[in-house]
Amino acid sequence: MTEIELAYDWLGGRLRAIGPIVITYDRMGSRPRLLGSWELDYDTMGSRLRSIAGAVIEYDRFGWRPRTLGTWVLDYDRLGSRLRRIGPYELTYDRLGSRMRTLGPMSVSYDRLGNRPRKVAIDGDALTDAELVALFFVLYEIEREESRRSSSSSSS
Repeated sequence: MTEIELAYDWLGGRLRAIGPIVITYDRMGSRPRLLGSWELDYDTMGSRLRSIAGAVIEYDRFGWRPRTLGTWVLDYDRLGSRLRRIGPYELTYDRLGSRMRTLGPMSVSYDRLGNRPRKVAIDGDALTDAELVALFFVLYEIEREESRRSSSSSSS
């Protein structure tokens, strides 16, 4: 079993690396632009991720919830708020449903406070390309949801 470290910036707000794979941000530092050597593309307004390494992300008719990632269909819970499956990878959560525990064959552990994913345990020596794309997508969506919640709570 191999553990892969998830590295964050010095403030702890942005994911900087998944193991040896560096995540590069745009000039303003707000959006990831590269996952290793893979390009991340955004829509014309720059607010929604449109593709990861050429795997196109399609959104629902309202434009806020991803439906597909490349050829993979994304399944959500009954309320449509929590991701349950990305193609072949099932996601499981802790009892309260607030923290993802597994993504397919990968298990996720959290920092001491229990709010930020810190390590991913895998069976092999390294993540496959498909596992890396799925993991980055889930971590990106978690970060996006957290920022959405914090901006809505600060405005109320």
